[in-house]
Amino acid sequence: MAIMDVFMNDAFSARSLTAAVDRYNYVPNFLETIPNLFVAKPVRTAEVWIEERDFAPVLIQTSPRGAAPSQRGGDQRKARAFMTTRIADASRIWAHEIQNVRAFGEEAAMKDLQLEVARRQMKMKADFALTKENMRLGAVQGKVVDADGSIIYDWFEEFGQSLPTERVFDFSASATEGDIIKAANAIRRRMIRNLKGLGGSGLTIHALCGDDFWDAFTTSPEVRKTYQYALAAKDLQNDVGGAWESFRYGQIMWHNYRGTDDNSTVAVGAKKVAFFPAGANIFPVAHAPAEKFEFVNTPGQEVYSWIVPDRDRDMWADIEQYSYPLHVCTMPQALDRGKIN
Repeated sequence: MAIMDVFMNDAFSARSLTAAVDRYNYVPNFLETIPNLFVAKPVRTAEVWIEERDFAPVLIQTSPRGAAPSQRGGDQRKARAFMTTRIADASRIWAHEIQNVRAFGEEAAMKDLQLEVARRQMKMKADFALTKENMRLGAVQGKVVDADGSIIYDWFEEFGQSLPTERVFDFSASATEGDIIKAANAIRRRMIRNLKGLGGSGLTIHALCGDDFWDAFTTSPEVRKTYQYALAAKDLQNDVGGAWESFRYGQIMWHNYRGTDDNSTVAVGAKKVAFFPAGANIFPVAHAPAEKFEFVNTPGQEVYSWIVPDRDRDMWADIEQYSYPLHVCTMPQALDRGKIN
């Protein structure tokens, strides 16, 4: 039988392959695991409109009885459209790569092709997961970046906000005791004020720490002394400060962020820390529909997959995957950052 006949089987339709991608094993992505951080928003268009409106309360001037109350105008709104991004990858299966299997007959050819397609999909899905984690890491720092480091969207610039000055942390033995708690309080106050009530009691503040920052922070006299006399001090010696672990201090969840193994492709700078809120719904992720007739005007899915056969020579077939996300930070003024020298 012809290879193209196999690929034209219903098992390899765009909808079947798109559904199959979602069933493979999860590739670990730390930022995706934080509850109420990134919220998926399927959309039916390639553009996403974002509306800005100021809900800040104002003081009302007192007035004498019988006087007419002062009039307030309507809310001042601004709406802008942003294009979703496009992530695309392909892997080509050549006829000669499976020619020895074809001799076993149609069923064997189908089975082998399905396994090969699945293997290629899984490899591409891992690349997609890494790419999206890179976008998430950018979003929680206010700038979504591409694979080459170029900026896709600078949300500070887009919303007319300024990037906060980097806080310098001193974790040395000569540091004043209580400075870490003071800094945590300052970060929390600034963030809650800039969120203008978003999140309420469900708000949690997180800190992504680079390796050097984490080691200096968790071994600082102030942090170690805090746990020195705890009832579970022996257990804490193992649990607090371990590589790629998390713990709560000063009402902030601190994490030693584990990025790529080269600690540079997707990573927090070794001496850096990034602060952001979860539960405030300021990190929506729009998913636009695929650029294919059967998906036009349908709610966007996280990943699409299909096969493009060589109809002219019957020599190869391309396994393709696509995704059309837009990672947004609607209130970059709530973000914070820091470093150690």
